[in-house]
Amino acid sequence: MNNGQGKNGQRFPALYVRDFRLFWFGQIISLSGTWMHSVAQSWLVYSLTKSPLYLGIVASLSSLPILLFTLFGGMIADRYPKRNILIITQIMSVIPALIIAVLADAKIIAVWHVGITAFFLGTVNAFDVPARQAFLAEVVGRADITNAIALNSAAFNGARIIGPVIAGFIIAGIGIPACFYLNAVSFVPVIFALSKIKAKGSVKAYQTGVFAGIADGWGFVKKEKPVMHIMSLISVFSLFGIPYITLLPVLAGEILVVGAKGLSFLVASAGAGSLLAAMMIAVRGEIEKKEIYMPLSAVIFSISIMGISFSENFYVSLIFIFFAGWGIVSFLAVSNSFIQHAVPDFLRGRVMSLYTFVFLGFAPVGNSIIGIAADFFGTIISLKFFALMCILGSIIFAKKFRSSRVEELRS
Repeated sequence: MNNGQGKNGQRFPALYVRDFRLFWFGQIISLSGTWMHSVAQSWLVYSLTKSPLYLGIVASLSSLPILLFTLFGGMIADRYPKRNILIITQIMSVIPALIIAVLADAKIIAVWHVGITAFFLGTVNAFDVPARQAFLAEVVGRADITNAIALNSAAFNGARIIGPVIAGFIIAGIGIPACFYLNAVSFVPVIFALSKIKAKGSVKAYQTGVFAGIADGWGFVKKEKPVMHIMSLISVFSLFGIPYITLLPVLAGEILVVGAKGLSFLVASAGAGSLLAAMMIAVRGEIEKKEIYMPLSAVIFSISIMGISFSENFYVSLIFIFFAGWGIVSFLAVSNSFIQHAVPDFLRGRVMSLYTFVFLGFAPVGNSIIGIAADFFGTIISLKFFALMCILGSIIFAKKFRSSRVEELRS
């Protein structure tokens, strides 16, 4: 274990890279705004409809474009300068925030407005996320990629604490539109940071057609069995585990009866657990026994979702959600690092788009399933069933990933 220290003994080596440091600090502000937007959007939809079905539909519209377009986003990331792609996507992300802010402020907002802007933002993210994932490796290099991924996750989940808590107080004190206005402004620092970054991201010219290029990325995943097993479990979590977030407004409003402020603390609790996981990995620098750490974190996430389904106490729910956040980020951060180390540079954008595809692209299906199931069978029964699916998936993964790692080390 290197205790998070780089080759020159730095504690967080990725932060010693100027370009990464600029990007990282810009993201903290931008992501805080994004989480404010997310909480405000959920509460807005719930306030307009009082329906878990509509929460599921809007969440699905947010992530459906990733299912449709992210593989093409990976192709774009391998063909064009990634920094330029990210500047464009950040500028485009301002538009839906402003539209919702103005409509909500004018009190003419309807749920279909939210759905359309959510779909637009999801389309932007389909090109943003693969470019962002691949850009990290080029900014810091392979040696510090685990530290960069962990710090990036820490920024995301630190914002996941700050943003929702601020959103809860703003919604209660000023109103929902203010959250969307602030989110629009929050993109300015990261756009400025990207404009000052020297690294644009390497571009490799190749003659492969669009679908053949996507097939090349898929061929790599199929050949690398540990990567295939990781992608499979991420698919299960995206379909049955991660969508539990969609039901938090229902839990806050009907089961725990804690309102918008309570919802903000539930979301922030997941963020606190996620931040702890990210910082633990950032400090350690590298997780050596991945065949133990990854299955363990997957099981903790799955059992925590089951715990949420049984809890009727706000504070107990906060604890279970905290551990759910710790488990999913521990698994995803180490999985991301594992894949980034395994993939060759010329395939990085396409393979990371496949990672995004199963991680975020399957979310609309999962959100739709959980929204429909909660509407027909009840929120708690649906949550228990989905948690059981995650537990079974984690057990199967533990066995297959360990055996594939043993085979890999032998060969």
